[in-house]
Amino acid sequence: MSGFRESGHSFNEETADALLAAGQSGNRRVVSVSRHGGNDTRAVIAVTLAGVAAFFNLYATQPLLPLFEQLFHASKAEVGRTVSAATLGVALSAPFCGALAERVGRRKVIVLATFLLALPTILAATSNSLTQFVFWRFLQGIVMPGIFGVTIAYIAEEWPRHRIPQVVSIYVSGTVLGGFLGRIFTGVAATHHLFPFIAPSWRNGFAAIGALDIIFGFLLWRWLPPDSPLPEGSDEETNVTRHLRNPQLLATYAVGFNVLFTLVATFTYITFYLAAPPFGLSPAELSALFMVYLVGLIITPFGGIWISRVGSRAALIGSVMVGIVGVLLTLVSSLPVILFGLVLCSSGVFVCQSASTSYIQREAQSGGRASAAGLYVMFYYIGGSFAGVLPGMLWRFGQWKACVTLIVCVQLITVAIAGTIWKGKEA
Repeated sequence: MSGFRESGHSFNEETADALLAAGQSGNRRVVSVSRHGGNDTRAVIAVTLAGVAAFFNLYATQPLLPLFEQLFHASKAEVGRTVSAATLGVALSAPFCGALAERVGRRKVIVLATFLLALPTILAATSNSLTQFVFWRFLQGIVMPGIFGVTIAYIAEEWPRHRIPQVVSIYVSGTVLGGFLGRIFTGVAATHHLFPFIAPSWRNGFAAIGALDIIFGFLLWRWLPPDSPLPEGSDEETNVTRHLRNPQLLATYAVGFNVLFTLVATFTYITFYLAAPPFGLSPAELSALFMVYLVGLIITPFGGIWISRVGSRAALIGSVMVGIVGVLLTLVSSLPVILFGLVLCSSGVFVCQSASTSYIQREAQSGGRASAAGLYVMFYYIGGSFAGVLPGMLWRFGQWKACVTLIVCVQLITVAIAGTIWKGKEA
């Protein structure tokens, strides 16, 4: 990454001069460590790894929910708490992680949180009851915003304005990859041998993810460049109050709530639908279902380019409409059609996330980006927490069809909010 000294390495005077020249208040930008400029590859890889590290953990229980329903003799809404507990933890701690990052530095918070995440992840593998497991999942959620919530602000502060949508989109691709791999690890571990001479168990997946969290923490410590100096005299309480009085930001927080509600509700409760007849998918097969996420690795970076050209509002509305078509296709009793519908739904959500995070960083450009991102993450994951439980309550009235109806209604509300409240020439 441009103009920064990586841990254990030095940079020359030419780079230092370039960094000083670039350090304009309110408009920090990246300068290259390369004599020829423009080489921020390692920095992009580092922030992408941060996304992978956090999302390895967040939705790892989704392919296991039908299995947990049997193992713990619990209802769908009760095992859904293994998802909502993590997202609730994220929602509660996100504002505080953003405030902490603006006081002590974004890089420090990202690296420390990645190491800390390994502890509750490994302990989750030792759980003997659903209540105990939900508790460790909640602690995982408490730690996670220190990684992905702060990384969003890190990107906004360390890259030039015109590069933010592209870098955010690449970062979101990392979160997509992490979410996919986490589900694969747990689903495969529950059905097949993840380690030689160790019987298949869902516990093995969490133990492996915890070990990988430690590795990711080390890589981020080595590769993530130091962030720009923090502005002096920043009043975090004033920043948060200003954000909550900004109708553009409030609308974006509502959009974030709806975006994650859509994703979590869809991919949590469709596992029950596909585990039952006539499909009868196993945990390993349900984890393979999330291969549809890999399409997001291709779609999301192009989504960043699209957002730069048409604006966040148009990109979000178009993406939500694609998502509506996708979730409706899951009502067709054909597994290939359902998979295609999930591809459309997930890809639409990923582009929505890029659009909303890019928009929120522009709105908060006058200061307090980390706290603005922290508030966004809070509302975003409150949406995920509701999505882990509310569709389960509706399941008894119409099963998957009732869930689809709820999801489509939330998506239409998202279109209405962005279409009427998001303003500005770049919206």
